[in-house]
Amino acid sequence: MLKTILKYWLLTAIIISGLFVIMYGLAQQVERLGADDPQIQMAEDAAARLASGASPQQVVPTEKVDIATSLAPYLIVFDRDGKPLASSAELNGGTLTIPSGIFESVKQQGEDRISWQPQPGVRSAIVVTQIKGGAGFVLAGRSLREVEKRENGLEEIALLGWGGLLLVTLLAMFLLFWRPLKGASPVATPLAQD
Repeated sequence: MLKTILKYWLLTAIIISGLFVIMYGLAQQVERLGADDPQIQMAEDAAARLASGASPQQVVPTEKVDIATSLAPYLIVFDRDGKPLASSAELNGGTLTIPSGIFESVKQQGEDRISWQPQPGVRSAIVVTQIKGGAGFVLAGRSLREVEKRENGLEEIALLGWGGLLLVTLLAMFLLFWRPLKGASPVATPLAQD
């Protein structure tokens, strides 16, 4: 009997685990992809203005954003070789650069959206767009700190729900399939009172 219960519960546990992995994966992707929304518009709008003749200094905000501490979005304009021309972002008091491989990817695809970690503990969702005509690139980014907090919360909820549901289904299997062994003494029942 115990083998039967465990066999059915194991099958149920596999199905539950698969569903929880899928649900968590979908929720995590919605959170992460949503972190790119303002940067997509910022990068595309800035690239369009630059292609229309605006200077990098006209496009990039003058107020500096320390990306290690601020949640504010930022812009960086690079020339065709990947050298920064104007930037509203700084880290440790300096201007930021990104790996040259990102520019190569953008040259082929027109745009790239990635999670970028310039130093430990500092992560940004960045969108890099090529300026029309190949005149350079625009990077728009913002911190992933709040998104990662929400992802951690989702993970905790998913783990608690998964563990709780496994326990409940195990108990349900015992209630549904457990039968006393043959020859075991029956459970005593109280006699009716006259």
